[in-house]
Amino acid sequence: MSVYSRIMKLVALALVFLFLAFSSPAPERVKKVLPLFPNDQCDMDNTAFRSGETMVFKVFYNWNFIWMSAGEVTFKVEDLGNSYHYSAHGRTFKGYDGFFKVRDKYDVTVDKTTLLPISATRDVQEGKYRLYDKLTFDRDNGKVVSLRGKTKETAEETTYSADPCIHDILSMVYCARNISFDQMKPGQDFPIKIFIDKKTWPLKVNYKGKYADKKIRGLGHFKAVAFNPEVIKGYIFKEDNNLTVWVSDDKNRLPLMIETPISVGSVKIILQEYNGLRYKMTAKVKEKKEGEEISPEDEGEGTKKN
Repeated sequence: MSVYSRIMKLVALALVFLFLAFSSPAPERVKKVLPLFPNDQCDMDNTAFRSGETMVFKVFYNWNFIWMSAGEVTFKVEDLGNSYHYSAHGRTFKGYDGFFKVRDKYDVTVDKTTLLPISATRDVQEGKYRLYDKLTFDRDNGKVVSLRGKTKETAEETTYSADPCIHDILSMVYCARNISFDQMKPGQDFPIKIFIDKKTWPLKVNYKGKYADKKIRGLGHFKAVAFNPEVIKGYIFKEDNNLTVWVSDDKNRLPLMIETPISVGSVKIILQEYNGLRYKMTAKVKEKKEGEEISPEDEGEGTKKN
């Protein structure tokens, strides 16, 4: 797997790890129907985002003290009536295309009343590597049907067992944005579980705490919450890697920055712009300086709240 392929997968994984940290027991009415899965979010009302929301992240890769602006990932939400359509499309910049061209697309349709995925499609083009993987969720039978191959035309169907409440990597991002995390205590761990790449991944997230002033270069200073997700060792990371995710401390709960070393170099993924938020961005405490550009080099730990 290429370095940039790992970076692209890191973007999606880190965002999911962030929001999955907000896990709490399922509503009482869901527990009665699905008693075997009391910790899954089986039914969620949307109070955090709306149709038209867009988030754009810039991806920086560091190797031998040199920071390279490699590409960007754009997240969008669209209202389809009885469902939402989420998309996360990543691409390398033109200056990077000659070295390794990437055009990755994640598209998910979810039930609007539960935020559970109906179908999820990944269309990956990374250099010469190709992958098409469409997941269809059969909740009544506890199955996920995967149509997977190098292309849509050559894809083969395989069925996997999965929890009825399982999410794909993108649907859980938006589902978990609706869960309150105000009762978390620093150092507390939370279990997470997602279906990706033919299997269910059981991991955990450690809550670091709240910060009164976190600088996000190019956007300004924000009240933020920080998390350390457990990493999949050997998949993207070394044994001692420590991934940190920063999210705005307001009703929008936007991811602001993701930073980590990986097996080759290190990565920072920085929020570049956001539009169509459901709520006013109340987490911002200071605007960016005039003429300031996005750079990964000088964001500090931030000022922690007592």
